[in-house]
Amino acid sequence: MTFDYRNGVLCAEQTPLDDIAQRFGTPCYVYSRAAVEAAYREFIDALAGRDARVCYSVKANSNLAILALLARLGAGFDIVSGGELARVLAAGGDASKTLFSGVGKSEAEIQFALERGIGCINVESEAELERIARIAKRLGQRAPIALRVNPDIDARTHPYISTGLRETKFGVAYADAERLYRHAAGLRELDIVGIGCHVGSLLNDPAPFVAAAQRLGELVDRLQAAGIALRHIDVGGGIGIRYKDETMQPITAFVRGALSALGNRGQQVVFDPGRSLVGNAGVLVTRIEYVKFGEARNFLVVDAAMNDLIRPPLYGAWHDVRTVRKTEAGPAPAVYDVVGPVCESADFLAKERQLSAREGDLLAIMSAGAYGMVMSSNYNSRPRAAEVLVDGTAAHLVRRRECVAELFAAEQIPVRQSRSSRD
Repeated sequence: MTFDYRNGVLCAEQTPLDDIAQRFGTPCYVYSRAAVEAAYREFIDALAGRDARVCYSVKANSNLAILALLARLGAGFDIVSGGELARVLAAGGDASKTLFSGVGKSEAEIQFALERGIGCINVESEAELERIARIAKRLGQRAPIALRVNPDIDARTHPYISTGLRETKFGVAYADAERLYRHAAGLRELDIVGIGCHVGSLLNDPAPFVAAAQRLGELVDRLQAAGIALRHIDVGGGIGIRYKDETMQPITAFVRGALSALGNRGQQVVFDPGRSLVGNAGVLVTRIEYVKFGEARNFLVVDAAMNDLIRPPLYGAWHDVRTVRKTEAGPAPAVYDVVGPVCESADFLAKERQLSAREGDLLAIMSAGAYGMVMSSNYNSRPRAAEVLVDGTAAHLVRRRECVAELFAAEQIPVRQSRSSRD
């Protein structure tokens, strides 16, 4: 296992987490190179023999070291902002293997993507289609596009991360897609290269994923009959990971199910995994500041907080919590809420966990490699955590901890003018 106990100490690969905490401080995100590589290879092995591409969803974890690792493995990328494209390029990623999704792309972002040779812009509205055409015409280019089609399939996941239903903001309606493709085909500034969809995140059952692929395939056939030939079919991502005791289907079940639904159609098949590549490849290491016993609840007050990991208060998400050191001489186990120092009642990382812990001990918040650091903030003027990438026995600092002065370095106090000068 990537994160396992060795001689009573929780390790990332062969590196003890307490050594990392001593070197880099806490709170600290720690990622395993081996875990990312293994998850990527699982996709590649399942796609063997098929013209396919894995485009990593950058929003899950956008650290340059993670992006560079995946780029070297041959991955493409799925982005949702110009900033994410800049990160991909800075990490050595290939713009031509990158898909640009998102409902609110600005003119500047579209122009930046086209100038950098973006592989495909996933169009999510008719208004966006027209905007892309105008910008491409101004640049003297043909913009490679695909429609992100909303298949109206219930992913049966948390409503905040269910994206394939007709009431969500994402994509174009399935019923409108054929008309919009015909319209796009008449615009010389547009190069229609594919079609895509995304039904939601945290999927533990392939059925919605496969059903969406089936619907896309049927639409591809109708477009083909109308003389609109596509080069790729993007079936999306959203494959979940095990956080607690969920019954998970393996990645191969999702991949092979989608490939089976698409049959022998000749287009390249694209998958956009994020969480399933990095989620279980990372932990958040935090130190206990105080042990607080109360009438109704007991608390472990740690130095990480909701600004470091927002998933528990935002989604009610469950993360396993482990003590970094197992000691027989420790205090008797008790039930605690693991909370941070932020001034909000919602500031918790875990609730009602039985732990044997004391002040100064280290805890590891597991399965924190996705939607952890990328969703962090500076609320309460708290510097964001450090990030470390482990490769066997080597621990590399891939993002240093922020300092307080950096939090207000871009701010300035206006010089107050006297009344006489204003007059």
